[in-house]
Amino acid sequence: MTHLPALSQQRAELEKVWARWATGPRQLLAGVPAPVLREEVVESWERSLRTVDPARAVAPATDRDELGSRWAESPLRTPVTELAGEIRAIAEDAGMVAVVTDDAGTVLFSCGDRSVRRRAETVNLAPGGCWDEPYMGTSGVALTLHTGRPSSVWAAEHLVEALHGWVCYCAPIRAADGRQLGVLDLSTYWDRSHPMILTTVRALVTAIESRLHAEYSRPAARTRLECLGVPRLYKQGRQVAMRPRQVEILTLLALEPEGFTPERLHAAVYGDRSVSPSTLKADVSRLRRATDGQIADRRYMLTDPVACDATELLSALEAGDLTTAVRLYRGPLLPDSDIPGIVQWREHLDVCLRTAVLADRNPEHALRFGQRCPDDIEIHEHALRLLAPGDSRRALAAARLHTALRA
Repeated sequence: MTHLPALSQQRAELEKVWARWATGPRQLLAGVPAPVLREEVVESWERSLRTVDPARAVAPATDRDELGSRWAESPLRTPVTELAGEIRAIAEDAGMVAVVTDDAGTVLFSCGDRSVRRRAETVNLAPGGCWDEPYMGTSGVALTLHTGRPSSVWAAEHLVEALHGWVCYCAPIRAADGRQLGVLDLSTYWDRSHPMILTTVRALVTAIESRLHAEYSRPAARTRLECLGVPRLYKQGRQVAMRPRQVEILTLLALEPEGFTPERLHAAVYGDRSVSPSTLKADVSRLRRATDGQIADRRYMLTDPVACDATELLSALEAGDLTTAVRLYRGPLLPDSDIPGIVQWREHLDVCLRTAVLADRNPEHALRFGQRCPDDIEIHEHALRLLAPGDSRRALAAARLHTALRA
């Protein structure tokens, strides 16, 4: 790491250049030596000043529902979710915040050191923040999106003064066909800058792209099971009817991809009831026909991928993506089922999600979860605590709490 006094002097020189540029005629910048201000930064400032006020305090925000749709539909969601634990560990250990944006510069995912994340949230370097050049000026995300190359932006190289205490290291994430899908950014405070951070970013992007390209070459799931709330089954995009018992067994197989022995599946479906093994075989055979043979014989498990909202919710929670988890929750797991395996998984899912919502500081999560759990007094109280006094949504949370208390 560069010696702090030298860094401080370099930052002070940049601040002087920035002040001349941001407040005076552009020609004053002529003759500024290259070591003080890089050419790509000058060019970015020139572009940015057409639309961005250097005194801007916070990045503009995307509509909440639109953000949920963007992340749900993004090809980056699966590989980033799978690698979220590794990304989080690196960011937390280094005292940084990690964010992933889409190709428009909108932040879809973030994780990292708690105190650094809170500071980042004050400028909306958080899910929903818009960080492309026309919105927030010169930044690592903006330069990477513009040039298609890894980049870093340090201290007063940022056009917006509120970002002068930061340094960001970014690299593009590309699809198998070369399209730029988004950016991975590791950001921290200006005095923690180090060139090795960009090497770490590149390594993480390589890991994301490896999974992304493998996913691209993998056949898409032909079957989609929605088992949260009203159950629905889709095959190749078309909804199909299926008996409740078949849906229950398919849900268990989706939630436990390593499968069941016949004895264990029998216990999960029938519990202590006196039901012959042949009944289970018949139920599985009917399900196998309904899914075009997607179930193995000796150990009951899926042989082809089945997309499932319950497994997606668990993956989102594991990745710390509570926005997606709450959006996926349309209700309890197969609410009309009373078989032991489903009851156990239902309780597990509800406890996991409810605990995460109660630990979170975003009132939107409590409001959306409260919509699905009208009798949950604690959730409604939590929403009220989080909502600002003038927020019109307080009336909704208060009405829900009133109804729950009277129930």
